[in-house]
Amino acid sequence: MKVFVTGATGFVGHHVAKALAAEGANLRLLTRKSSNLANLEGISGETVVGDLANPESIKNSLAGIDAIVHVAADYRLWIPDPAAMYRANVNGTRELLRLAREAGVKRFVYTSSVATMHFFTNGIVSNEETPVSLKDMVGHYKRSKFLAEQEAIKATETGQQVIVLNPTSPIGSNDRKPTPTGRIVLDFLNGKFPAYIDTGLNLVDVSEVARAHVLALTKGTPGRRYILGGENLTLKQILDKMSAITGIPSPTVKIPFAIAATYAFFEERITGRIRGKEPRATLEEVRMGRKKMYASSARAQQELGFRILPVYPAMRAAIEWFRANGYAPAETAQVHP
Repeated sequence: MKVFVTGATGFVGHHVAKALAAEGANLRLLTRKSSNLANLEGISGETVVGDLANPESIKNSLAGIDAIVHVAADYRLWIPDPAAMYRANVNGTRELLRLAREAGVKRFVYTSSVATMHFFTNGIVSNEETPVSLKDMVGHYKRSKFLAEQEAIKATETGQQVIVLNPTSPIGSNDRKPTPTGRIVLDFLNGKFPAYIDTGLNLVDVSEVARAHVLALTKGTPGRRYILGGENLTLKQILDKMSAITGIPSPTVKIPFAIAATYAFFEERITGRIRGKEPRATLEEVRMGRKKMYASSARAQQELGFRILPVYPAMRAAIEWFRANGYAPAETAQVHP
């Protein structure tokens, strides 16, 4: 199978491309002129230069392609120009779907996000059938991914074979940017996590997310969404697990959301608007944190053969990779192997 992959220079995309190559897929990897190609090292495939912001730049690259795996996305919880995020996530997806349709590409796997689901403050576990609408989306990232997902689902109405995958919060090695999930790990390793809020996430091993992309190419049902998750954990449980791995003390102080929101407010205005740097916390993150993002992957298990793995090994892999690549101090203590 000849597969066109977007986002392979990023965190999830790197693991997806690696998994596809391991299964013998003939890869064509989309890169931009400004892309850091470090994550492509060791992955066999043809690289092409183009940009979804200029669809015509990649049109010829789809010749002879059997399937597209669209992983690329602007994944940030703070952005000075939100319009850029909508252009990348919504317009880019719509245009790639159009180009795929015109080129006669048979299958299209779209990497969405669990952020497009509706979640609850009381920890009720959500699934693909939990009612949700655009008004449930907090912040530009969630709204842009929700709208992009609607484009993907709408394309199935014209006969395109589009499968939507919704990873939760992937964790593992090669998170170069890093992602917001990776920043939790980094802040902990660098001693920037003095306290925590009462929130919850679903952490998933990025390697299993990648394997699910391979499975979706042949087993996914067009028009279906599949949550790809791992363990539902409170933030405190996540910090405690990292403490067990590293020996770094886990914070014991829980702060109210009102204090967290106040801190984020000033971070956005002073660090973000005045200094022009990314704030350490945003109001969007705090608002999202009021809900526990717990999700079920039962559909992906039953229909794709997805596996829910313990997150501990992936967490260890992330920590080791960040340390080995200079993002955090070298290992100084260890409790559990």
